[in-house]
Formats: sequence, C-alpha cells, structure tokens
Amino acid sequence: MTAATKALEFTHVVEKPGAAHGMSISGKRRPAEEAPVAQDVPLIIAVHGGTYTSDYFDIPGYSLLDRAAALGIPIVAIDRPGYRSSSPVDGSDSIIMNNADVLEHVIAELWEAWGQGTSGVFLIGHSIGGAVVTAIAAKHPSWPLLGIAVSGCLLEVPAQARDGFNALPDILMIDLPTPMKDSVMFGPEWTYDKSMPAASYPSNSQIPRAELIDINNGWIDRVRSVAAQVTVPVQSRQGEFDALWITDAQQVSDFGGAFSSAPRVDARLVAGAGHCIDFHRAAAGFQLGQLGFALECCIQERPSRMPRRQSRTSGYSTGSGRANCPPS
Repeated sequence: MTAATKALEFTHVVEKPGAAHGMSISGKRRPAEEAPVAQDVPLIIAVHGGTYTSDYFDIPGYSLLDRAAALGIPIVAIDRPGYRSSSPVDGSDSIIMNNADVLEHVIAELWEAWGQGTSGVFLIGHSIGGAVVTAIAAKHPSWPLLGIAVSGCLLEVPAQARDGFNALPDILMIDLPTPMKDSVMFGPEWTYDKSMPAASYPSNSQIPRAELIDINNGWIDRVRSVAAQVTVPVQSRQGEFDALWITDAQQVSDFGGAFSSAPRVDARLVAGAGHCIDFHRAAAGFQLGQLGFALECCIQERPSRMPRRQSRTSGYSTGSGRANCPPS
C-alpha cells in the first residue's frame, strides 16, 4: 500500500431517462493498473454507509481502491444520494429503497462508461450501503450483475440503539459527534492501529436523518423479503465487535440464510474488528477476501455436463443458497 492514493474524483450527470435522470453523482475511481483489462475481471462499484462519503474506500493505507487497482480490477466508489455532490433523494417512505432505485439507473451508465472489457459489475456495500446493494440486487438490474459483498449489515439492531436514533432531532441532516461515532464504529483499541480512528476522519460526513430511521426500523421489517429475491452470489462479513447490530454467529448464519435464492452464500464473522472492518487491523485480509470473491464470481460459464459440486472447505455452499458461518 502506498502512502497516498491515486484515485480520480468525478461527477457524473445521468443523461438517460429513468429514476436518476438529471441527477448528479460524485465519487472516486481507480482504473486498473494494467491495460487492457484482463478477461474474468469485474468492474467493482463500492457503496459507502451512513455518516461517510466515498472516501471511506480510499483512506491511505486502507484503500480498497488501491488494492483493487493493484490486482488489475477497475473500481468506482460513489457518493450516495445526499452525500458530497450527489443529488439527494426523497426521504419519505424508504430512503434506502429510493437509493436503490436511483443507483440501479446510475450504475447502468457507469457500466457503459467504465466497464468495457470486464465480465460485469460486482457490488460492495458497507452498512446502509450494504442494505442499498442488497436492494439493488433484488431488483435484477438490466446490466450484468455478477455478485455482491456486504458488511456491517445484519437482521436485528439493539433496542437501545433504535430508541436513540428515533429520538434524534427532526431535522434533515444529522452530524453525529465524533466521540459518539468512534464508540460505535470501532472495536476495542487493540483491534485497530494507533493512527485510527483519526485517519478515518476525512471520510466523515453528515447523514440524512431519514437513513438512520429507515435502517433501524423499515429496513429491519423488509430485509428478509428483499434478501430472498437476490439471485447472484453473496458474501457477508460482520465485525466481531460491531455495536450497531445484534452480532453473533447465529445472527450471521440467519442473515446468510435469508438469501434463499442466491446460488451461493459466504457469511462469516470477522474476528478482531468493529463495525467499520475496513479501518481495523483485519482490513487487508477482509478487503482481499472481498476482491477474491468478486474475481470468483467472474467465472460463471461451464460446460453443460459439468455440474456444480458442494464445497467442503470454503465455508460456503455452492448451489444451495444456505450459509455455513465459521469465524474467519
């Protein structure tokens, strides 16, 4: 990893008719370091969580964009609607589902612009971004979706967390105090480098209040039905010390099992990490695991007489949609 990243900032105005027509979407991207793009490589679209911008995926020393580019994988990290220069969306009803409607349209144009030579699109989503990515996959987009990887997103939240977020002031944008945010985004001190949490602060942002309400209420009610509609491979990772969700092996297993239509599911706890796994000592292994899963999802075609075989060593099943969840 280099001391500074080489990401290119962009702002894309959606031109074609659809849910996002006329909207602006900002973000950062890294083309692959080798050209042309090799066969069996995806275009990765990374979707950040609440209270962060696309910089979440490009913190020096922890940059998913740098890791992907070094492996010859082009990657785009977007600013979700309402963040940085991205146009906002309606916060009534479900802002998460509205994000999915808009980003499905946005990604279609990003795929046309930057996906040439790749096998398709692989989505990576963290926290609320993981919910959005799941909802996009459930829509069965017209562009070639290869698979998804989600982190920091399960089935149930602690009652005290839900009550606390529901009691926030009724204003459009919330700026969480930094000490409060650090206390829920990070695990014990031994799980992260001494440069953290401060190194992550360039990615901090205000969050639409509607997102905090939706993820802790409406999304909890619909997550199982949405996950059941996903028909691409799924990887799920949850930090052992995640304070924002009820986090244990059973919850991880149940979350993986909710993707009942997925051809394979890899759902595991990540030992020694808090909610933002990307900012912990476990980050390198975690991010390389996401990228490895994305590369695996590019290998889809096989001779018609060659059946899929049940995996015995990987920690996930192939073809069954059921998850095995040992700690990683």
